[in-house]
Amino acid sequence: MRDAGCDDRRRRAPEDPATSGEPVDEYTATTACGPSGTAVIRGAEWDRLVAAVTTPRTAESVTRTADVLLTVVGECGAGKTTLVEAVAERFAADGGRVLKADSSPSETHLAFSVLHQLLRPVRGRIDLLPLRQRGALHVAFGAGERSEAPDPMLIGTAVLTLLPDLAAERPLLVVVDGAQWADRASLDALSFAARRLADEPVTLLVATRDPTLRGLAAQEPTLTLDPLDRGAAERLLDLQPRVPAGPIRAAVLDQAEGNPLALVELARAVGDHDSTSRTIHGPLPVTERLGRLYADRLAALPARTRRAVVRLAAVDDEDPSHTVLSWLPDIGDPVWAPAEEAGLVRRSGGRLRWGHPLSRLAIHHTAPAEERRAAHLGLAELFGDQDPDRHAWHLAAATSGLSASVSARLEAGADRARHRSGYAAAAHMLERAADLHPDRGESTRLLVAATRAAVLTGRLDSVERLAARTRVGTDDPTAAALAALQVGRLMTLTSSHNAAFGQLMRPAAALADSDPAAASEALAAASVVRFYSGDAAQLYEIERLLPLASTPPGHRLGEREGLLADWAWVVAHPEAADARFALRLPALAVGAREEPQTLILLATAAWLLDETELAARTYDAALASWTSQGPLPDGLGGAAALAYLEQGRWARAQTACAELADVASSFGLDHAAACAAATQALLCALRGDAAGARARARYALSLVDPRESRSVLVLAHRALGTAATAEGDHETAYQHCRALFDDRGNPTHYHLSYPALPELAAAAARVGRREEATRIVDGVERSLADAGALAPRRAALVRLSRAVLAPAEEAEKAEEHFTAALEPPALARRPFEHGQALLAYGEWLRRRRRISDARPPLVEAEALFRRLTAQPWVARAQSELRAAGARNATMRPDAFAGLTPQQQEIVRLAALGLTNREVAEKLYLSPRTVSSHLYRAFPKLGITVRSQLRDVVDTMTAGGGEAGRDIDARGGP
Repeated sequence: MRDAGCDDRRRRAPEDPATSGEPVDEYTATTACGPSGTAVIRGAEWDRLVAAVTTPRTAESVTRTADVLLTVVGECGAGKTTLVEAVAERFAADGGRVLKADSSPSETHLAFSVLHQLLRPVRGRIDLLPLRQRGALHVAFGAGERSEAPDPMLIGTAVLTLLPDLAAERPLLVVVDGAQWADRASLDALSFAARRLADEPVTLLVATRDPTLRGLAAQEPTLTLDPLDRGAAERLLDLQPRVPAGPIRAAVLDQAEGNPLALVELARAVGDHDSTSRTIHGPLPVTERLGRLYADRLAALPARTRRAVVRLAAVDDEDPSHTVLSWLPDIGDPVWAPAEEAGLVRRSGGRLRWGHPLSRLAIHHTAPAEERRAAHLGLAELFGDQDPDRHAWHLAAATSGLSASVSARLEAGADRARHRSGYAAAAHMLERAADLHPDRGESTRLLVAATRAAVLTGRLDSVERLAARTRVGTDDPTAAALAALQVGRLMTLTSSHNAAFGQLMRPAAALADSDPAAASEALAAASVVRFYSGDAAQLYEIERLLPLASTPPGHRLGEREGLLADWAWVVAHPEAADARFALRLPALAVGAREEPQTLILLATAAWLLDETELAARTYDAALASWTSQGPLPDGLGGAAALAYLEQGRWARAQTACAELADVASSFGLDHAAACAAATQALLCALRGDAAGARARARYALSLVDPRESRSVLVLAHRALGTAATAEGDHETAYQHCRALFDDRGNPTHYHLSYPALPELAAAAARVGRREEATRIVDGVERSLADAGALAPRRAALVRLSRAVLAPAEEAEKAEEHFTAALEPPALARRPFEHGQALLAYGEWLRRRRRISDARPPLVEAEALFRRLTAQPWVARAQSELRAAGARNATMRPDAFAGLTPQQQEIVRLAALGLTNREVAEKLYLSPRTVSSHLYRAFPKLGITVRSQLRDVVDTMTAGGGEAGRDIDARGGP
């Protein structure tokens, strides 16, 4: 197959490069798939073609020739042959007959050569045709005795007779591949027949690069094969015998530009090369066979054209196009004509393009070394002082040996890239600088710096590769430890927390004496792992080593190192944090306003110390100054969503989750994806989307080992418990909340378990588990003595839980707990927790018939929940308000009047308690219609549940509205 075939059953010899048009179009690209693989890669196109060729057709159902003639159009290597052959194989497997012809440039001028290929397998049937038709075909195929030219009309008629005769036995599929090279006479005969086969089980399937195929120009292409999207390209790579991975895989995907043949050929080529920085960051290699073809084609060009083509190949995507265009010959210059005739470039739409994604790569690697070097030197000179980064990069590309000066230019470019948050570019430049530096020690230093920069790209595979290069290239244990540290930093966002913790603690111990700053960095990262895992044993290891790194003998820690040491204490054990550090946080945040990474650290510390408002403001400042949005693996950046959630900014929390999820998906960081999904699950539950909460929570749990990630475990169970509470399933809610504490009240996660304590107590009170829940609350209360800065909020949660669990005969003590929970500002700073407390208190007061006392907290709770869009809790608060004799404050006075008359009638009856079926019987409607009307009426009325309809009617009655008079007239159900 020529384009990008999915099997290797047929291999054709390459055509003469001077006549074939595209060398790459003459090769079979081997993959590991057949029709099923094609369906995976080109799913929509496969389904469409299979349906078109297998759907029974009658004269009544066909109105256009295009229903008989199906044309697949795509550029070289788009996979036309693969798709068409897979469809033909499926057609044959279903019992159909397939006639196939492969067009060739060498036969373009041989009249009827394609028709001869098609009919050769059924040549015995030609002798059964009427005499004149049979004779015309024999003459056309050079087997007749007559010397005059064949009659096109007779030949078209012969084809029109023969194809239906064959189709009478079983459906027939006629395939013409590479039709851009098909001879005109064959195309005319097939087009003649196609226009007359509408009521026959015959389908003509044509694959071509030319959308205006001569002879079939009147037909619109049925299907155009666009470049593969990223997902399909990934799937095609996964089917290759040697699947590329890591940065090489990313480079293949980028440079193939979605062309299936390019993907297959590049995957094969990179498997034969070492993964050096030059391979990863420059044009990828091509296979030897393609290299030879392109080398021959390049050599055949005039010298001036060849130099222009090599110059074009030296340009990469990072080079500003407006500058490059001034350096290349103008698009209208005749110098490009020979390259265009050779299929190397295309000129269209006022732009100069490569003929195929492989063209540039092959030219770059097969061009004579001196010409390639001269092109890069020309580009380096072009950019000069106006773009020192591009100048350094092309200077490096032109350097064949070692050069300290070029290495220094690249390092300077990396510094500039880091300042604009271009961490991937910085890592590339530093790695190339390491390759070029003649001093081994300096080369190692640069590789360590490249590894550090790569951490902020979020690509663990790149970090691991660079760290491995560092270890192999140095005898310095400090350098090796620093490289290992960078791997550990990024491993914190994977699901292997035990491995990540070990990866960080080993360099921390090794560097404690020689490089305490780096040791502090390692311990800070280890504390992040401790937060994610919630493992007490890890806390012991951090507490053992952190004092050694914080007060190294003979060393004085700098400001950054001191901050990291304090921060590590907060993250690993917030209850034991130094109170002085908490007091310094606002000033530190002001001082770091231009340093987003430091702001992330400070915001996280503030959140862990229950300074939620400061945390959210600092996260805002960090994200505002982060000039290049990307992953934030340092400083527990995913905690931003939780801080926004606690502050009541749920839309911003959702955005933070989505951003983290995108990063995690792009780079395969399972734990980061799980954190995002678990937090999204909690948001869904709070908003009343129970199904969404369950789906996101289960997905989060599927990505992690709960024993290694208590943070995700707790968030997911809290989300599932909240969703169950919203649905009124209090037993399930209790079981999920119960998973957040052990029997003695010890939290499953030292920070994330506590906010769910009131939910656990409320569920326990409803399902008769007061005694068990009280033991847990007792244990949490005992922890208050050692809670430090976290004591106020935790104490409020304990008080609220005790109030909910108090038996009926202890009303005075319960009210005391409610009052104590609501008095301090700890809960007031967190709208949902404050609303929970107000709602619970209002419910308690109303059940004791203290109606006037119950209304104020219920009104305040309803307003809080409505602002948060916490719909289940809005409904609960409104239900309690109705029971307390309050009107529905959320419905607009004119809302009912805005309904249609039929909707008003349905609302009146439903408010009386009638079911949809009963309403339907009264109004002579279907139950489905009633349900549909109510669904549309709810948003207009500002309500979310059916029980609120009575409140709507009460409001209308109080206002003397029509609804009240009708209800009175109708009476009860």
